[in-house]
Amino acid sequence: MTALSVVLSVLCGFTLAVWLSRHAMIFLEKRQGFILTQEYGKCQADQQPHISVVVAAKDEEAVIRTCVSSMLEQNYPNFDLTVANDRSGDRTGQIVAELAKEDSRLRLVNIQTLPEGWCGKSNAMQQAIAQTRGEWICMIDADCRQTSPRSLSSAIAYAQDQKADMLSVLPTLEMKGFWENIVQPVCGGIMIIWFNPARVNSDRRKEAYANGAFMLIRRGAYQAVGTHEAIKDRINEDMHLARRIKQAGLRLRVVRNDGLYVTRMYTSLRQIVRGWGRIFFGTFGSFRRIVISLAVLTVMGLMPYVSLALAGAALAAGVAAASFWHVTLVLAGLAVLAQLTVIYRFYGLVGARQRLFWSYPIGCAVGMVCLGVSLSKLRKGAAITWRGTSYAKK
Repeated sequence: MTALSVVLSVLCGFTLAVWLSRHAMIFLEKRQGFILTQEYGKCQADQQPHISVVVAAKDEEAVIRTCVSSMLEQNYPNFDLTVANDRSGDRTGQIVAELAKEDSRLRLVNIQTLPEGWCGKSNAMQQAIAQTRGEWICMIDADCRQTSPRSLSSAIAYAQDQKADMLSVLPTLEMKGFWENIVQPVCGGIMIIWFNPARVNSDRRKEAYANGAFMLIRRGAYQAVGTHEAIKDRINEDMHLARRIKQAGLRLRVVRNDGLYVTRMYTSLRQIVRGWGRIFFGTFGSFRRIVISLAVLTVMGLMPYVSLALAGAALAAGVAAASFWHVTLVLAGLAVLAQLTVIYRFYGLVGARQRLFWSYPIGCAVGMVCLGVSLSKLRKGAAITWRGTSYAKK
């Protein structure tokens, strides 16, 4: 029991130090972090290259009208919008066709078949982009809603100022339900651990990250990295496109947004588990990274509570060498306090409900389930099913 209390004390001390460092990171982010807003680039009206916006939509009748309409309301004067209706079995194509009659900037491309060896979204994007002519390509997701008429204007201005070849404007997440507010920030935090924006934005670092909800890319850069054909069989094509940009020595940038657009990724716990399981598998794709992520959630998220409970039980039972358990109790309690205060501040930073800060251990547990789902997809013969299409692991 003494050895166990010593091990737990060391782990709790380490966890406490890490959570305290997170307080410092949040402090620096609030003071120095940049957020793209609709005010950016208002004095750059003369820099208006042609942008071709492209959306891949499969069975998106519930959201496609909002997605298309909010994009057509952009005040950027030089853009067109193409929707790739990817084998939808619902009214997605019909809705877009009706909207296209009212606005000549909108084009509908109907995708009838999925070629062998292609993932659905990459194929839809490849076919739709081939029919556009914009100097810049803006890829967005069908579940995105532009909340500002200056989303395109601000994004292109920032991309040009940064001399970026590819810019990913990170989404503001709409988190309406209980499970969304509990799990989404935790899973998003895992991505931040692996893909810190400061490292992604460094031209000297190899870390690459992008979110397909809103990506701007120069057509020349898109062609230079082989278009979607080069990543045709990859889940999470956004991440793989970003990696190819960095590998080619081109400039990648990611930026948070405030007030430009929002997206609601998932609406139920089942969708969350399946969706993040797919994201983790497509993004990490290796046993090592998934297992490390599981270990981080276990140690940083749940271990302080287990240590607190064991130390309390040991002291209540009057076990020998109780002084060691007193150390464990104090360090575990401090680690829990540091964790929850960090989470409270972090939830405020990402737009989650701060009053649910106490639920972080629950979110960690669900996040571990999501990682477990992704881990199961590494086995031989496993397949990822998304939007009605199954993709076998190669």
